[in-house]
Amino acid sequence: MRPLASCTRPLLSTLKPYRLARRPNSTSSPPSPEDIAPDTEPSEHDLRFGYYDVLLPSEPFIWGTAHILPRPVPPHIRRPPYVPDLFGPDAEGEVEAEGRGAKEDVMGTQRKLIRDPEDVEKLKRAARLASDVLEFAGSLVQVGRTTDAIDAAVHELILACGAYPSPLLYKGFPKSCCTSVNNVITHGIPDDRPLQDGDIVNIDITVYLDGFHGDTSRTFLVGDVDDKGRELVQLTDAALEAGIAACGPGRPFKGIGGAIHDLLRGKDYCVSPQFSGHGIGREFHRQPWIYHNLNDEPGEMQPGDCFTIEPAIIQGTDPHGWTFPDGWTVSTENCARAAQAEHMVYITEDGAEVLTRRP
Repeated sequence: MRPLASCTRPLLSTLKPYRLARRPNSTSSPPSPEDIAPDTEPSEHDLRFGYYDVLLPSEPFIWGTAHILPRPVPPHIRRPPYVPDLFGPDAEGEVEAEGRGAKEDVMGTQRKLIRDPEDVEKLKRAARLASDVLEFAGSLVQVGRTTDAIDAAVHELILACGAYPSPLLYKGFPKSCCTSVNNVITHGIPDDRPLQDGDIVNIDITVYLDGFHGDTSRTFLVGDVDDKGRELVQLTDAALEAGIAACGPGRPFKGIGGAIHDLLRGKDYCVSPQFSGHGIGREFHRQPWIYHNLNDEPGEMQPGDCFTIEPAIIQGTDPHGWTFPDGWTVSTENCARAAQAEHMVYITEDGAEVLTRRP
């Protein structure tokens, strides 16, 4: 959900006090006086959620993403239907591509089972590539490196593997992966902010290979992360595994959200209800929609279903998010940290196979 501009400006003014000038290097101790901005004492927010840099949109605000130049893609790389063929021989080719994208918007949300052996193998190859790229992206996470530099390296690797970075130009998204830092729940746009000691960063990778999408994400620790941040990331990984354990032929989709709910019960954490997992295959997003919170949605898993489970876990009990002026980046309203983890799950005749899990 994208809030109106009139709602965003006053919200920003209430969030500014959360930002501290420096964060401590210790993982277990509160900050010393020299670690805190002048005339600032640790707040209830800091004591509850830990010590980290809060991300807010840069001022003056720039609305939308038209100012961000997408990275080029060679003409021989096969594009998904929602991306116009910018290298088409004439304008008619571009209109045809746009028409295909519109058709996907209308028809692509329908649930589809993937059972043809050749299609299943293509799906698995896309998933394996996404997993490999995510592993590579994680190796680049270090203090001082920008998320834009990570995006550039991810972009080049995906192209070198003969695939297309699925997020690029999807509904106008200007980068090849999503990078969500600290209080950003999801859909963070890679930029020139250097990663800082103590950050956590989710990197969300999707590739389009031979007509199929592969999608996975993980939250990485940057340098020396405090105990509360580490606990958040560990719990997020556990929530993903709990959701996966609820999968199998004939099992209800709502069991995924139920399993995550049971895991979080009694803890000072919540799951974002704004963002769901989704069916995936030839389409980037389609039914079934996978809700990570407690729900009563109908439907059972069938052999041939392929979908993502991608819970975004938030510190505290306030799951609400708000969207930056760029129209994509979603932060927690109270600037608590969030972490996310994602796998692709394929339902077989006798169980569930995690296509993006590394050996």
